Amino acid sequence: MQDNNSINKTKHHHHHRHHHRRKFWRIFGVVIAVVLVGILLVVGYAYRNIQNAANNAYNPVSLKNQDNGSLSSVLKNKKPISLLLLGTDTGEFGRTYKGRTDTMMIMVLDPQKNKTTIESIPRDMKVTLPDYPDYSPAKINSAYTYGGIEEVDKTINEYFKVPINAYVLVNMKGLVKAIDKVGGVDVVSPLSFDYEGYSFKKGVKYHMNGKKALQFGRMRYDDPKGDYGRQERQRLVIMALLKKSANVQSVLNKDFLDSVSHSMQTNLSFNDMTTLAANYRKATDSISSGYVKGTNDNEEGVSYQNVSVNERQRVSDKLRKALGLNEVTVK
Repeated sequence: MQDNNSINKTKHHHHHRHHHRRKFWRIFGVVIAVVLVGILLVVGYAYRNIQNAANNAYNPVSLKNQDNGSLSSVLKNKKPISLLLLGTDTGEFGRTYKGRTDTMMIMVLDPQKNKTTIESIPRDMKVTLPDYPDYSPAKINSAYTYGGIEEVDKTINEYFKVPINAYVLVNMKGLVKAIDKVGGVDVVSPLSFDYEGYSFKKGVKYHMNGKKALQFGRMRYDDPKGDYGRQERQRLVIMALLKKSANVQSVLNKDFLDSVSHSMQTNLSFNDMTTLAANYRKATDSISSGYVKGTNDNEEGVSYQNVSVNERQRVSDKLRKALGLNEVTVK
C-alpha cells in the first residue's frame, strides 16, 4: 500500500518523470483499439483466426451504469452500443505501474441508423475521483492509475451520465504496425506544419504509413488549438482507420491479431466480438466525431482543463441520444 506522500507525489509529479516517454507514445494508443473494432465488425467468418486473440485480450470488469441494458442484452437486441476506448501512456500490462489513460474516447455504434459517434475526453479534465476524494482534484487520466477500469467507468458516469457497455484498453506498442498492416491511411491535413522531419500542408491529402501518422498526431505546441488541435488530428486518423479496416482483408491473419491481443484488454468476449462482426459492421458508414471542450485551470502548480456543467450536459445529451436514451441532468 502506498503512503500518502508517495501517492501525492504520483499525482503531482509522476508526469514529469515520464515526460519524454509519454510525449512520444501517448498520442495514438486508442488508434489500435479502433483498428481492432473495425476488424471485429467484418470478421464474423474468421472464427479460428480471432478466437485465440480474443481469449488473450479478454478481461471482464464490473461496469456499473447500464441503463441501456447489459452488454449481452444490447448485443442480442442489436441496440446502439457504447465503447470506452482508452490508450495507456506506458508499455506492457505486466508492469507494476499501470500508466495513465492519456487517450480517452467514447464511441457509440448504432446498427439501426448505420452511424458511429465519437467524443474525445481531454486527459487533463479536472475531476473528483469517486473512490479517491482524498487524492482529488485529479486529472481524469489518473482514474485508471488509482482504480483501474472500474474507476474510469465511475468517473465518466459521475460527470457525463453515459452508460458504458464495453471497454477496449490498449498500450502504445502496436500503433505503427497496425497502421502499416492496413496499408496506411489517407488523411487531409487541417493545417500546415513541420514536425520531426515531416511537412504537412493545409488542405492536402497525404497517404501516411504508421510512422508518418504518428508524427502527424504528435505535434501539439505549434497548433493554434493546442491539445484540442492534436485531438482533431487523432480523430482524423482514427476515422480513416475505422473506415479502411472495415474493408481490409489482409489484416485477418493470426499473427497480426495475436500481436494486437497482447497489446490490449477488453471485456468483449469472443462471442461478443463475433456478434459485433455480424450486426454492427454498417455502423461505420457514417462517422460523427467531436470533443469535450474545457478551459485552462491551474491549482497548486498543476494544469487542468475545467469542463463546465453546460459542456458536460451537451456531450451527455449527444451521446445518450446516439444510444437512444432520454436526456438526464448532469451536476
